[in-house]
Amino acid sequence: MTTEKLALTTTSPARKPRSGGGGDNALAAELTRLLGPRKVLSSLAERLSYRFDAIQFGVTPLAVVLPESTEDVIATVKAARRAGVSIVGRGAASGLSGGAAPMQPGVVVSFTRMSKLEIFPERREAVAQPGVITLAVTDAARPHGLIYPPDPASLRTSTIGGNLGENAGGPLCFKYGVTGDYVTALDFVDAEGELHTLTRDAYDLAGLLIGSEGTLGLITSATLRLTPPPKFTRTLMAHFAEVGQAAEAVSAAIAAGAVPGKLEFMDQACTNAVEDYLHLGLPRDAGAVLLVDTDGDDLDTVEEERALVEAACLEAGGVVRRAEGEAEAAALWQARRSVSPALGRIRPQRMNEDIVVPRSVLPEVVRQIRALGDASGLKLVQFGHIGDGNLHPNILFDPRTESTEAVHTLAHEIALVAIRHGGVLSGEHGIGTMKRDFMRDAVDPETMTALWNVKRALDPSGALNPGKILPEEPHA
Repeated sequence: MTTEKLALTTTSPARKPRSGGGGDNALAAELTRLLGPRKVLSSLAERLSYRFDAIQFGVTPLAVVLPESTEDVIATVKAARRAGVSIVGRGAASGLSGGAAPMQPGVVVSFTRMSKLEIFPERREAVAQPGVITLAVTDAARPHGLIYPPDPASLRTSTIGGNLGENAGGPLCFKYGVTGDYVTALDFVDAEGELHTLTRDAYDLAGLLIGSEGTLGLITSATLRLTPPPKFTRTLMAHFAEVGQAAEAVSAAIAAGAVPGKLEFMDQACTNAVEDYLHLGLPRDAGAVLLVDTDGDDLDTVEEERALVEAACLEAGGVVRRAEGEAEAAALWQARRSVSPALGRIRPQRMNEDIVVPRSVLPEVVRQIRALGDASGLKLVQFGHIGDGNLHPNILFDPRTESTEAVHTLAHEIALVAIRHGGVLSGEHGIGTMKRDFMRDAVDPETMTALWNVKRALDPSGALNPGKILPEEPHA
């Protein structure tokens, strides 16, 4: 969890939250009357557990609601609106940008009990409520010969609602796309407590909701597209003397025509953290490691793509190792999915960047970030979905002994590197509070005005997840 220094926690000028006192108890009492005591958490001990996500502390909510139906969500939003307090949606709280951490006293709507999932194999679709665990969709679809491709590293704990809020990706995103690419329809409750059903029509309001971090509405159901899994998969690991060589190999492989199913990257600090944690036999002296899957329904094509990747890695100075069998391949991918817990053993807190840059500038960008980390004196590791230019530089720190101001400065410098190279602040983790300070660097004034106009149109009172994504308006 970050300290307050790493997030902007001022309230929106569009809304003045009510103060504490007897009114807080009145709100919890009203919600309990409407929903019943098992759906409302009102004691301080209970509410304290809902003030943070995986990376950010916020404020303690006035009440926590555990809805079991869309009707419960509607009733909650209307009650919060009458009370004049904010509303924050929450899934598994595994987010990495502060999106689920309340920045004002209000109501947290925790969707964990809304976990109904239906599979329609004849349509190749699933209908999921927001509390469904991400991996559960593929687990339920696989007996029908189908999978749900979006696979964030947190797929065993994160929820579909959270994935929708952040437009989550994962190792498969380079070839198969991110969460939004698989949504065909959704239901959401707006800031007035009204229910809407959206499809992917010409104006694509559903696409506007996806990735909006609960600032435009609360999604209560989503229809998700399913696909058959590839018939063949081949896995390899390549390691390099330094990070830029790995990035050069990625650019060369894709330029040669390879479209891997997965193409992931870990630098030396990241690799050693995972090796200390799992003891998988990863190359500790390597400056960077690439993990690659080539896949498809035609074995010859899969093998040809693997050969293209191997040739690019060797040309860039890498050493290539093919996984022999499913067990070895699974161990290599376990390494990538275990990065977060491995890093948690090094420092108690971290600031997780999520920049995306064009592949053509990857070598320069990863080298510049490495140099910034070395110059800062802070512990910096890099990993991510390098196939689509999505890098996750993580700043690890202990606020008891290291300057949070220095952490914030380094994070800003990394963001500016991405922007200068034609990139963006986030590929899948969202802006939340963590990158909110950097939005004015990334977005021109005209676009910022347009974004605020969208926010005001869908949430006039500013009740939905205030303090996220958009900085305060200049005239405020």
